[in-house]
Amino acid sequence: MNRIKEVLQEKGIKQTWLAEKLGKSFNIVNDYCNNRRQPSLELIFKIAEILNVPVNELLVINKKK
Repeated sequence: MNRIKEVLQEKGIKQTWLAEKLGKSFNIVNDYCNNRRQPSLELIFKIAEILNVPVNELLVINKKK
């Protein structure tokens, strides 16, 4: 799971803009944002760099009790 959609909303950035910066289609970025598909770790780092956020802000870490 990732928080790409939430971070985009917090920053007021559109998915279309991110898709253009990544060289990906809107549909692929939309799938990432809605957790239907997960980007590679390399791509997560690239997204973090583009959005100027730490990588951990894009990740959801599930802690088991």
